[in-house]
Amino acid sequence: MAKTILVVDDDPHIRDVVIFALEKAGMKTLSASNGTEALSCAAAKKPDLIVLDISMPELDGLDVCRQIRKTSDMPVLFLSSRDEEIDKIIGLEIGGDDYVTKPFSPRELVARVNVILKRTISSGTGKTAADSTQQFTRGALSLNTQNYTATAKDSDIALTATEFQLLAALLKHPEKIFTRDELMDHAYGVNMTVSDRTIDSHIRRIRKKFSAAGLMDVITTSHGIGYKLGTCL
Repeated sequence: MAKTILVVDDDPHIRDVVIFALEKAGMKTLSASNGTEALSCAAAKKPDLIVLDISMPELDGLDVCRQIRKTSDMPVLFLSSRDEEIDKIIGLEIGGDDYVTKPFSPRELVARVNVILKRTISSGTGKTAADSTQQFTRGALSLNTQNYTATAKDSDIALTATEFQLLAALLKHPEKIFTRDELMDHAYGVNMTVSDRTIDSHIRRIRKKFSAAGLMDVITTSHGIGYKLGTCL
């Protein structure tokens, strides 16, 4: 079944370019020209992924993402003319899955959308596909790769598809120290390049979610190398 992508941008030319590229790749599309329309469409149509422009008047893309993350782990790919590192970090730390800067290659955008969709099941809820081993446990942390659930001290933790992939990689190899490049490969695929700061942002967000549930030692930093699963106690 073709995936449905919601394209949100106040520039009709950008919307048309993105929609054409996605439909050429076999996807269905919805569109919105502002943040209010985006929230309404996302709630009513429940697309598989949102391509979301940041720089929109009134309700911008960051605010839209914050609202969506209150109730859903629907994948979000940010699209923006801003090329500042801080904007990328903010976008990822509030729950974005990836970030593409204008001007962009439509082919690259489609590739990044496909990478995110491969990490989600066909229902479009942002859940990852079943794994041959379904349950992973470390201390008070439990991760189920079949029904995409994460718990910490009996509290449910909502993770985006990217966050889930990163944590699953660490849990599957609890004694391994992963470099950022290795984590990028697990989360984005070997042919996709993202910055080190992107991985750092996702790790910070994972830590924040688990610390709120009282689990402080989920991921440890090995300075100069990368990240390792903590004791999760």
